[in-house]
Amino acid sequence: MAKKRKDIKEFEHIGGVINKILKTCRHESDEELVKVWNLWNSAVGDVVSENARPAAFKGRLLIVHVVSSTWIHQLQFLKTDIIERLNDAFGKDMVGEIKFKIGPLS
Repeated sequence: MAKKRKDIKEFEHIGGVINKILKTCRHESDEELVKVWNLWNSAVGDVVSENARPAAFKGRLLIVHVVSSTWIHQLQFLKTDIIERLNDAFGKDMVGEIKFKIGPLS
């Protein structure tokens, strides 16, 4: 005979479960990404910010989504300057490397 479960709970949407897990695992990096987002436009300027946006922050690696391979090429020349500007805006050495990838700017 099948045992009845005494501790049956309400169903929860998988999105809610994943968000709870991510908050416990990635809380600090999410906060850091929010800081990067807030400083991005002033650090890189309007033209760059229209074509490139921070997407993820892993350790000291900032992943930036860019609209095209042409912009990736251009931003490679500006990478050191962008890292310097972001770290100056933070007041500490937070970004050590930037990787540019074609992706959505949302």
